[in-house]
Amino acid sequence: MELCEKIKLLRQKHGLTLEEVGNAVGVGKSTVRKWENGMIANMRRDKIARLAQALHTTPAYLMGWDEAGFSSDTPSLSHAAVKALPLLGEIACGQPVFASESHESYIMADPGIPADFCLQAHGDSMAGARIQDGDIVFIRKQSIVENGEIAAVIIDDEATLKRVSYFPEKNMLILKAENPKYPDFVYTGEELERIHILGKAVAFQSRIE
Repeated sequence: MELCEKIKLLRQKHGLTLEEVGNAVGVGKSTVRKWENGMIANMRRDKIARLAQALHTTPAYLMGWDEAGFSSDTPSLSHAAVKALPLLGEIACGQPVFASESHESYIMADPGIPADFCLQAHGDSMAGARIQDGDIVFIRKQSIVENGEIAAVIIDDEATLKRVSYFPEKNMLILKAENPKYPDFVYTGEELERIHILGKAVAFQSRIE
């Protein structure tokens, strides 16, 4: 369901007028009408939080946050409260790109997501895992992940998002895309010294079109 449909249905469900919702969020009723008509799809994070509260729902529901499906214990995105996680630049879904450590921006997240920060995906190499260009990927800091898990990986000060497989008996690390048009990245021996796992991807948030 699109964001505009969710807003309208929830407003009507709770018997709220356009003006009442606008007053609660701090905007005019014409802005709420534009949200419901799909004329405004991008909203400030503080407005999303206030709108969710006014409509008796969660920012997770409105924004279409989705569990990444990376592990069976990823928590449900159903809590009413939110927390702010720093957004650390972009991470490549394809070739590695420079990972900025500036975190002037923050993403409002469900407190049940066990993440320390988030990155914006760039490219389509993880499309098979439902991670698209522009999606926000939530990362939990850890230097080791299990084989088959998706991780943010630093390669020579550049970052990429890939599914990780490590074979200690061969001293080999394979970073695999979730798109057949991208080859695997294979590192062995001393090449492994160039690799640093930044953290495990635990959830993602899709863009609102």
